[in-house]
Amino acid sequence: MERNSSDEKNIVRRRRKPAGAAVLQDTVTDAIQRALFEEWAETGYSALRMERIAARAGVGKAALYRRSKSKFELVTEAVKSTATNITPIPDTGSFEKDVARLMWRMAATLRHPLVRRILPDLHAEHARSNELAELLESVTKDRRSQAMVMLDRAIERGELSEDTDRSMVLDMFIAPLYWHVVVQHRTVRSADIRRFTKLVLSVSN
Repeated sequence: MERNSSDEKNIVRRRRKPAGAAVLQDTVTDAIQRALFEEWAETGYSALRMERIAARAGVGKAALYRRSKSKFELVTEAVKSTATNITPIPDTGSFEKDVARLMWRMAATLRHPLVRRILPDLHAEHARSNELAELLESVTKDRRSQAMVMLDRAIERGELSEDTDRSMVLDMFIAPLYWHVVVQHRTVRSADIRRFTKLVLSVSN
């Protein structure tokens, strides 16, 4: 039996791949985000250009703009998707061990060459304008909520008091490390982790 023209058109329609957001490939998205962070580390946020990011990623500008309509949108999506997963929160059964392990993980993150360049620029840009204020607030809130689980577990186990100043403890998770690694460009050693862990524990009690 011969196929009529309508049958052939139906077959073509069934085989045709969906367009737009439905065909966005994760590999391309990953390449774009890597290119963004590399470009950001080299030039700073204010000098970021969409066409340069696309060129570094090896994609056309159309592929870039299908994902994000502006530099700000691209940065927001990339930072949120990366920051919330970059340093997993440990669960060892001991608050002291959790703190030490988290310190090691955060130290490894802060030592990354892209992170060491981007973080200071991100905070400097925030000081110059409010464009990134909402992004910073959102990421900080998400990360602190994740770390808060450690404190909740420690309180349930009786290691910490209900009256623990949680906000101060969360500050001490990152403040010494940030100063040590990002500001002073110093190597983190086992003795440093022990010292920072004791500092967190002293604030917790």
